[in-house]
Amino acid sequence: MVNVAILGFGTVGSGVAEVLAKNAEHIDQKVETPVRLKYILDVRDFPGSPFEDKVVHDFSVIENDPTVEIVVETIGGATVALDYTRRALSAGKSVVSSNKELVAEHGYELLQLAAQKGVSYLFEASVGGGIPILRPLSQCLAANELTEVCGILNGTTNYILTRMIRSGLTFEAALKEAQANGYAEKDPTADVEGRDACRKICILAAIAFGRHIYPQQVPTEGISGVTLADVAYAESCNRKIKLLGRAVKEPDGRVCAYVAPHLVDAEAPLAGVEDVFNAIMVKGDAIGDVMFYGRGAGKLPTASAVVADVMDAARHIQSRKHIEWGPGGEDVTVSPDQFPFRWYVRAAGSAAAVRTAFPGAALLSRPGAPAEEVAFLTAGAMTRAQLDAALGDLRPLSVFRVLA
Repeated sequence: MVNVAILGFGTVGSGVAEVLAKNAEHIDQKVETPVRLKYILDVRDFPGSPFEDKVVHDFSVIENDPTVEIVVETIGGATVALDYTRRALSAGKSVVSSNKELVAEHGYELLQLAAQKGVSYLFEASVGGGIPILRPLSQCLAANELTEVCGILNGTTNYILTRMIRSGLTFEAALKEAQANGYAEKDPTADVEGRDACRKICILAAIAFGRHIYPQQVPTEGISGVTLADVAYAESCNRKIKLLGRAVKEPDGRVCAYVAPHLVDAEAPLAGVEDVFNAIMVKGDAIGDVMFYGRGAGKLPTASAVVADVMDAARHIQSRKHIEWGPGGEDVTVSPDQFPFRWYVRAAGSAAAVRTAFPGAALLSRPGAPAEEVAFLTAGAMTRAQLDAALGDLRPLSVFRVLA
């Protein structure tokens, strides 16, 4: 028998307990040994819950119980969760996590500790919720030289943008609706400012390219500045605005990773990904382009990924499941400012001035646009430095929005 302890009994933790109990027979058959929930750590009690007899309030109970072989960390954050994860691994217990912040900040350290102790540290649910992506990256696509990972990594922002595009809601109204529907937190900052997507692209890039990338190395821009005017201009040129996380491996081995809103061609696969769904595209030298699609969050989809890792850890109790990448450092990443894009610009100015500074630019229109507002797509791809230099020639142009 393999005993499991869950740290944190919130949305994901309770979902994990539910899946372990409901699918116990199926899980036991797949793992070929019983997998049982022994403890739930939380500061609260849960009277009336079918799991109330498993609740403990002191982590040392779990830490010092030699019969607990797998710890599921669903606390979140990188403070208490980091301490408990280190202690669990040091005690010779495998750890399964859905904690993207912890993995993005401390994944290399924790994988090293797991290797030293001969146990597993698994975190499939930290990216894409129930979408299987980390395991395919590290196993199914292992024969490929991967060159790019790019996708819609946050369901909250994708829902907000979908409502702005399809129903004409302002950002503020769409956010309130997302909160009312349980798709956005009371404090949505991590989602709408791109931090959640940033952590996820760090993890994806580490697995795809083999070096740890820290969130502070990834330039990040969210969607709070996107307006209905931008949505309308994008539609006028057959594009949709999507928040993308992207990581590209350069020829010299360094990685360019960033998060930002993009104008995506309406015919492109990512443009059709709507509401709370996520999609991740991977480019390899042998496979070409592949896309992983599904619900990126939610109680049971995320719990599904967590329990799959629990099963994997249970199968590897004696042998350890290998997931590894190299250390981070300043030499790992390169700025996205070197990337050429065909830029979208919305500003206060005149069409004549735009034509002078940006020969061949495609001027855009939208119903109800103020006379002093101008929006355009640059004629060809240019770097951000080249764009800024050309915009400098348009002074006193007041730039409202720039998107790749």
